[in-house]
Amino acid sequence: MKAIYILCLRQLKRYVRSPARIIGSLGQPILFLVALGFGFRSMFARAGGGNYINFLSPGIVSMAILFNAVFSGIEIIWDRQFGFLKETLVAPVSRTEIVLGRMLGGAIVAMAQGIIVLVICVIAGFRIQSSILLPLAVVFMFLIALLFAGIGTVFGSVLQDMQGFPLIINFIIMPIFFFSGAIFSANGLPRVMRIGLQLNPLSYGVDGLRGACSTVFAYGLTTDLAVVTVLTALLLGIGSYFFSKIQL
Repeated sequence: MKAIYILCLRQLKRYVRSPARIIGSLGQPILFLVALGFGFRSMFARAGGGNYINFLSPGIVSMAILFNAVFSGIEIIWDRQFGFLKETLVAPVSRTEIVLGRMLGGAIVAMAQGIIVLVICVIAGFRIQSSILLPLAVVFMFLIALLFAGIGTVFGSVLQDMQGFPLIINFIIMPIFFFSGAIFSANGLPRVMRIGLQLNPLSYGVDGLRGACSTVFAYGLTTDLAVVTVLTALLLGIGSYFFSKIQL
């Protein structure tokens, strides 16, 4: 447990000591929030969808968490190239503890970034319907962060090219984000696209977060929580397996 705590703390120190990283990672969510939220607000309202900022904001928060969590995996490649990973792996602790510490640290950092984006969304006009469900929203934010930190760990453990990592991750993550219901509703979509949304793990995280903020769940609270929890546990196991296979 001490190793998990130390590695989590190391991730948090990296985050706090890098204001450029904090500010830089806010650029894309704010761009999407302003361009889409205010650009399509009147169109969304005329279509009978209500307040688009309220619909979009949980998706933007999920996007901030998603990208920060999954890109935490690149630190494995970084540490491998500069020797820190070797020092960690020869320590008298299990690799499972090491990978859990890394993933928890990455997830906590991603969730902190998501909370910052949530505050920005509130300033932009987002209104949370039920403060009672706010703890549930935090739970979904953490599960999304942990799920995609697991995905980042898998790719960070398998890949050795630091330049190839963002290319492959963007190729995978961008479709996951755009086809998750984060920026548009599944209502009225062709059947094939609706099936694609239902197969997308992020769809349930976004729906859970949106439902916790608006009290309306498209898939149901139980379904959202069960799917995200099971997939997170699965990715924790897969991430631990691939990390344990790293050869220095």
